Amino acid sequence: MNGVIPTRRRWLTANIAAFALAFAANARTTGQVSSNWTGTLDEHPSIQYSTRPTADRVARWARQLAERRESLTRDGRSGYLRPLLAALDIPVESQLLVFSKTGVQRDYTGPETPRALYFNDSVIVAYIPGAPAIEIAAHDPQQGVVFYTLDQNAATTMPTRRTTCLACHVSASTLNVPGVITRSNFVARDGNILPQLGNHDVDHSTPHPDRWGGWLVTSEESPPPYSQRAHQGNITFTLDGATSNEVFVKWIGSSPRERGYLLSSSDIVALLAFDHQMHAINLLTKLNWEWRIAASEGRASVADAELRRLVNEVADYLLFAGEAPMPVPLTPPAGFASHLQSRHPTDRQGRSCAQLELVNHLSRYPCSYMVYSDAFDGLPQPVRRAVYGRMIEALSGGPDDARFARVSMQARRAALEILDETKPDFRAAAQGAPDRWPQPVGLRSFLTRPR
Repeated sequence: MNGVIPTRRRWLTANIAAFALAFAANARTTGQVSSNWTGTLDEHPSIQYSTRPTADRVARWARQLAERRESLTRDGRSGYLRPLLAALDIPVESQLLVFSKTGVQRDYTGPETPRALYFNDSVIVAYIPGAPAIEIAAHDPQQGVVFYTLDQNAATTMPTRRTTCLACHVSASTLNVPGVITRSNFVARDGNILPQLGNHDVDHSTPHPDRWGGWLVTSEESPPPYSQRAHQGNITFTLDGATSNEVFVKWIGSSPRERGYLLSSSDIVALLAFDHQMHAINLLTKLNWEWRIAASEGRASVADAELRRLVNEVADYLLFAGEAPMPVPLTPPAGFASHLQSRHPTDRQGRSCAQLELVNHLSRYPCSYMVYSDAFDGLPQPVRRAVYGRMIEALSGGPDDARFARVSMQARRAALEILDETKPDFRAAAQGAPDRWPQPVGLRSFLTRPR
């Protein structure tokens, strides 16, 4: 596993070309809805990102700390990390490891000291042993992703909001709203990125060979279940076309727990969930903001072509349209899977959109658990109902629907039934759907069955 492995220039050229195509596609789909406003979206009077109060999970927790005059208990190894994760209900098993020098504390980050990320459906916590601060990104259902730091050396634990993060976190990669950048980079041996070789913004549709450049991909108790060459994780590059997995070899022999990390793993399943979830957060923010801006200018309508495009894009994404297939069957860390399920409702048959499948798809049923997020519920009611309508249309479509060619009609019906029982406002949208529901879904029996 040691040593330098020659890489074909054709492979690098193909990846650079793929990046160029991905960038062009991204540019086509992230334009702002027509508006009289000439500034950035976050400064629009109906948004006022930097000045309006926030109601994200971290802001609520900070208010509770202040009211109770409480603080977290610091430990000698990881500082405030463990109590912070517990306070924000983030599982340790969600740990991901980024060794590229791409964060605000990049001087502390590298192949031997990767940045550890921990996440749930609304908050990401970033930690590096020895770094002065813990970084936090929390999704506010109205204001988008809000950024904070927590001083590891402070006597009291009050997070500080950081609007300067928008310099990087408002871009085409985040759909031009404050969001999360999920990117695969070509990375040198010292952790610095090699922009000359390109990069990839990542979501659940990204082919696996283009994912996780600059990230470690490991398991806690065993080697990764598929070859590292099936993705870009665990390896570094040189400009003359050579790769090395030295970063991976050193990591697995370095006793990470003794150096302040909570786990030694950066699990593939958590990476897949992260890839899906972060783009969903950006899409939901984009749709919410564009509707609010349109409403403030008296032109909000789901019949508007651009707003309808955003509605359809959100709905299709939440149904895993275009999801890249699994290279091999995977097994999630038990703690990660159980925590994910515990945070989301089940129907009377015990089915949930948070149940993982990991053979052909990330999710057992073709609907994302992000439909239960505060970000989704925070969509204005006409928008939310329009998204439901598009989801109903897609899930009830015939077997020739190319967007869901890999999804059985039985799985689509199950998703409809789960949504009907677990989303109180879903049935109203279903009852307003067109009278053109093909079998075997059976709309009439679906709508008339008792909850």
